[in-house]
Amino acid sequence: MGRAECGSLQRKDRFCQGDRMRPVVMVVAQLVAGVSPGDDREAEDIRSTLAWMQRTDDVFRRVKPATPDRHLVSYVVPVDPDTGHFLLGEHLNAALWLPPGGHVEVDEHPATTARREAAEELQVDASNRLADRPLFLSVTETVGRDSGHRVCCVQPEVASVESGEALVTGPARAR
Repeated sequence: MGRAECGSLQRKDRFCQGDRMRPVVMVVAQLVAGVSPGDDREAEDIRSTLAWMQRTDDVFRRVKPATPDRHLVSYVVPVDPDTGHFLLGEHLNAALWLPPGGHVEVDEHPATTARREAAEELQVDASNRLADRPLFLSVTETVGRDSGHRVCCVQPEVASVESGEALVTGPARAR
């Protein structure tokens, strides 16, 4: 995939500064720049993520568990609109409670990752259920079996689910 000028990005003063960036990484940077931080921690995570993406476009995990040591993940957060309940699962490798999701493949849009992971982990077609933009952003250092690397969750999506809709979790990575 070719490289694109960063100069066309909105709010380019926050990232790119005229450098060249792979188009899909530029799209992710635009998504990150569009997140409205909910608190100081998220504002710092947004700032550090944009600075990281300005330095490198090697942002996709290529080798398990952690190459490169900082890479993108995408979650989908199933929410019952009637009750406000949402789903978290105990991720067995990370030893964290997380929404369903996974690693963004090389040159994949994070929304594509969210749809794929919803199908793989919950057996739900999230194609027409995802929000049109990221809800929040977080940067987390992993713990558990795959500890010691940082994941940047840039596209946690909200998916509306019906009350009582069956969501099936995959036992291999979560319970």
